[in-house]
Amino acid sequence: MTKQELEKCINVYGRDIYSFCRHVTGSVPEAEELYQDTCLKVVEQLESLDSAGNVKAYCLSVAIRIWKNKRRKYAWRKRIAEIQTAETEAGEDYLKDPRPSAEEQILTEEQNQIVREAVEALPDKVKTIVLLYYMEDFSLAEIAGIAGIPEGTVKSRLYQARRLLKKKLEVLK
Repeated sequence: MTKQELEKCINVYGRDIYSFCRHVTGSVPEAEELYQDTCLKVVEQLESLDSAGNVKAYCLSVAIRIWKNKRRKYAWRKRIAEIQTAETEAGEDYLKDPRPSAEEQILTEEQNQIVREAVEALPDKVKTIVLLYYMEDFSLAEIAGIAGIPEGTVKSRLYQARRLLKKKLEVLK
């Protein structure tokens, strides 16, 4: 893949990849760092990339691997010495959807916030699958390829996530 082809792909898929990073990390600074790390890694792998393949899926799989590694390193460091992390920005609305009336917009935003919080509270293993399936509209087979796990495991984690979300959202009703 050439640098021009990569630049076109970033122009087309960059916003989706950043949005995915934002949902996975739950904060703007971590999302920006993950996005930059992902872009750097993709540029490093530029020679081996096939422009005919699914570049977006490849970039998302790179982002997932980098995020897993960072989480693993953080967990290890936390075991060694307790480190206080900055809290995520809970009140920030990053999926705004314009509505005709203010009342409908407020209700929709409240519902979206509840669902976002429920998804963010999921364990990382299932949260990643939910985000890839519902947010990025990947098929089960594509998710299996991105995450590097069998398709049956993807189905199982998606079922588990739906069950957990159903429990959490029923309690709120």
